Amino acid sequence: MPTSPQRRKSTIKGYLVGAVLALVLTAIPFGFVATRTLRPKQIFVAISIAAIIQVVVHLRYFLRLDLKPSSQNKSISLCFAAVVLFILFGGTLWIMFNLNYRK
Repeated sequence: MPTSPQRRKSTIKGYLVGAVLALVLTAIPFGFVATRTLRPKQIFVAISIAAIIQVVVHLRYFLRLDLKPSSQNKSISLCFAAVVLFILFGGTLWIMFNLNYRK
């Protein structure tokens, strides 16, 4: 199934925007940690916010998921991503606080 040049151009543009946003959202936490301009709790919050935003960027620009009610599969994929994010984020916090408690 051939695609039009305009569609191909918009797809490449979307991927490039997603890649730039992903790089920026990766560089921001690295910059905070490397320069230590914020307190540790503030750095933790900044890393968490950047991570959540980066997941949304990946879902939107690379997996082409949006909130339109057009496809049930997209909704299921979005719910699965939210559950995985919750497990990863919650599990990380649980492990970190457990290790801090045992210290």
